[in-house]
Amino acid sequence: MGVALLGAAVLMLMTALHLFPLGGDTQGLTGVRLAIGLGGNFVLGVLMMLGIGLYAPCMILVYLLGMNPAAAFPIMMGSCAFLMPITTVRFVKTRTYHVQAALGLALGGLPAALIAALIFKSMSLDVVRWLVVAVVIYTAFNMLTTAKADPAAAVLVNA
Repeated sequence: MGVALLGAAVLMLMTALHLFPLGGDTQGLTGVRLAIGLGGNFVLGVLMMLGIGLYAPCMILVYLLGMNPAAAFPIMMGSCAFLMPITTVRFVKTRTYHVQAALGLALGGLPAALIAALIFKSMSLDVVRWLVVAVVIYTAFNMLTTAKADPAAAVLVNA
């Protein structure tokens, strides 16, 4: 997954440097592109449950499908709004979560989302692109170094 994220980061870097076409101006998809978008977002949702973030890969998918980059935000938020409540049932039933961390994230999430919305609303899409590239590269290297340092953990993640 780290190698795939590095590949995605290269694509995003190429768009940020204007070496690769940027996202288009369309706000919606039809036909084959819609099917690719739905299938890709489904796969990204599955990967999210393995610890891979959804936002940056979803933004990359939206760009590659030729959509307006601003359309990525409601798609990402909608995906998580449907994904998270359904997938958390398993963790709650098996009690495989850290209660204090979950409470801290829940309490900090609302003000953080409001602050982020205010900041990102005024940010240019070029700045957001560079932030996404940085986050994807960081995540990719973090995954690769974790897999290299602990091969058993890499096997568990791939199982």
